[in-house]
Amino acid sequence: MMSNSRLLWSSMTVTAALMMSACSQPAEEATDANADTAAAETTGQTIRIATEGAYPPFNYTNADGSLAGFDVDVANALCDQMQAECDIVAQDWDGIIPGLLAQKYDAVIAGMSITAERQERVDFSEPYFANTMVWLTSNDSSFDPEAIREVTLGGQRSTTPGAYLQDNYEGKDGNTIQFYDSYDNAYLDLKSGRSDAVLAEKVSANSWLADNAEGFSIVGEEIDNDDNIAIAVRKDDPLKDEFNQALSEIRSSGELARLEEANFGQ
Repeated sequence: MMSNSRLLWSSMTVTAALMMSACSQPAEEATDANADTAAAETTGQTIRIATEGAYPPFNYTNADGSLAGFDVDVANALCDQMQAECDIVAQDWDGIIPGLLAQKYDAVIAGMSITAERQERVDFSEPYFANTMVWLTSNDSSFDPEAIREVTLGGQRSTTPGAYLQDNYEGKDGNTIQFYDSYDNAYLDLKSGRSDAVLAEKVSANSWLADNAEGFSIVGEEIDNDDNIAIAVRKDDPLKDEFNQALSEIRSSGELARLEEANFGQ
């Protein structure tokens, strides 16, 4: 943390001399000096970033243990823009904010939605992606998103679709809600017939359908619940402003759109 204390000069002569020196500095040189100072804040710095590694196509773990996906690509692009080194680590979803608060890493880039509850604990950057939610079900299912009664619904806990399920269907009209630690496990139960439908982010559902198109599909209208995904940092961490500046740069350059196309085909 930067100290707010200021040194008091006892000599008016020294103060005046310093002021004259500052005033005599050419404006262009002063601007360049300020820019160099700002760049030095992150240049050469190593930023440790956590992602889940189990939420394709946002983030996933390859067979060799390496991390990949949209979040990983965004993290690397931001670090390049900030002239910093990226150290990206995997962290289970349920422990991802506690790990940030415990200073295990500096930021979370993990398809995390901005919610009021999370904002009480962490600060968020500007959004880098916006989601919608969809219902995923078996093609031979009688599930009707316009009449959700006496069915078993699946979702991932501690997510915005999970909160939507709780608020709208838990304990209502004979419905049963099943929560999982990852969407992969929610989809497995859907595939095995242990649930009637899964509510998921559209990108996640489409990614799963790419390998499971036969027998399953998205039904009903997309649900827009103002789901904006952003980078989480600790409260009052100046890293948030640095991320925002870098996000602005990769958005303006078209790099962010290119990464979306590469990972989502959109």
